[in-house]
Amino acid sequence: MDGLERTVVEVTGHTRVVMGVTCVVVRDTVTLDGEVIEDTFDWFAQDADGAVWYFGEETSEYEDGEIVSTEGAWKAGVDGAQPGIVIPARPQVGDSFRQEYYEGEAEDTAEVLSLTESATVPVGTFEDLLVTEDINPLEPEVVEHKYYARGVGPILTVQVQGGSDREELVEAPG
Repeated sequence: MDGLERTVVEVTGHTRVVMGVTCVVVRDTVTLDGEVIEDTFDWFAQDADGAVWYFGEETSEYEDGEIVSTEGAWKAGVDGAQPGIVIPARPQVGDSFRQEYYEGEAEDTAEVLSLTESATVPVGTFEDLLVTEDINPLEPEVVEHKYYARGVGPILTVQVQGGSDREELVEAPG
């Protein structure tokens, strides 16, 4: 797709119970040149040790203002889907983990590459970043490196194989 793509991530203040766990609802709205092309509600929870778990998503893709697909939607505990870990409590270089699992739909995995990287994005420079290499066996040609800052979350995603996409944190509350 050509044009300016923008993703707005909002912690909604709403919760949803999935598999008996109260999850925070996070909304991702993706626009292309100002027109909504995807709207997703993700469900996250943090355990007592600090790991952030991903319990599923409701996703809608749009064309000309109309929903054209909900492919990729999944909910842990339904049809064999299982929650995954987005950020481990105590990551170590070399750790690998499943971020989501719904066979044939959502199978993202990650491996910790570094805990000491730094990166500069439009909102600033960050140090001691958690860097993961993310792979989806359903799209093995695509490999991403994601950079996470403590207390902030994801600040940078770089597609290192299968394309050249780059997502940067350009604005943060507070």
